[in-house]
Amino acid sequence: MGDVLDIIVKRLALGAVTLLVISIIIFGMVELLPGDVAQAILGQGATAENLAALRARLGLGDPAIVRYFDWLGGAVLGDFGSSAVTGTPVGDLIGPRFANTLFLACYAAVIAVPLAITLGVIVALLRNTIFDRVANVATLTAISSPEFFLGYILILYLSVKTGYFPAIAKLSSDMTFLDLLHRTFLPALTMVLVVVAHMMRMTRAAIINLLASPYIEMARVKGMPAWKVIVKHALPNAWAPIINVIALNLAYLITGVVLVEFVFVYPGIGQLLVDSVTKRDFPIVQACCLIFAATFILLNLAADVLSILTNPRLRHKK
Repeated sequence: MGDVLDIIVKRLALGAVTLLVISIIIFGMVELLPGDVAQAILGQGATAENLAALRARLGLGDPAIVRYFDWLGGAVLGDFGSSAVTGTPVGDLIGPRFANTLFLACYAAVIAVPLAITLGVIVALLRNTIFDRVANVATLTAISSPEFFLGYILILYLSVKTGYFPAIAKLSSDMTFLDLLHRTFLPALTMVLVVVAHMMRMTRAAIINLLASPYIEMARVKGMPAWKVIVKHALPNAWAPIINVIALNLAYLITGVVLVEFVFVYPGIGQLLVDSVTKRDFPIVQACCLIFAATFILLNLAADVLSILTNPRLRHKK
């Protein structure tokens, strides 16, 4: 167990360094954007006094290095500053939106993970059959299709033509949980179609790779049914790569929802990021990008730890 704790500490330290580098890149990219931020926010009709007041509030008169460390120090403490457009604290704006994004990601994950593992096992059992070939074509098509394209196809057939689900995922405080699931089904299904294909193919590949192992051959020689061989012998030993791909796809569900939220006008952090870029509200843009990066790093850490815990050979130093 001590070896696992050492690995976790090292991964956390490496993640912190990675996040620091990403924060520098985020701040630097915003600084390199052309034009006057204050002028872009207030418009061409802004007076000199208003422009000067906004520049002072944003600290644009300070050197970039000073503004970076001020922003980084606040971010470490959970204070991302205030919106350049409304003056509202960034944390108050991001908090509810991030909760909505987490709900959508969990909704999609609850459907995608068991579905992908089940389909992966079935395809491995029916390897080189018509079902296997059709599944491969379908998964390659889903992986190759952009999220916004899948989203618009679902809107066309499940909303416009049939009216089964709303095209816009509009949320309200008085809706029931069932209403929430119904209104967010199309964006969740869009993400499910993308991640299920990847996870299913990885599950299939991991299981097929193990089917040639000696202990699998021994189980077959003893007359054990094919499904039992996979479920009791192959699948437990294939968890490490499967967990890795699941964690990476869960990271995508949280950090890659920008296009999906934009298509369905879903009030998540991705939609907030798009709106903030349009308005040049850079404190929100920086905070959103940093949260996305931190989420991705933490989920990668979780994938590494779970892979170690599910593989006894990785739990001890060689």
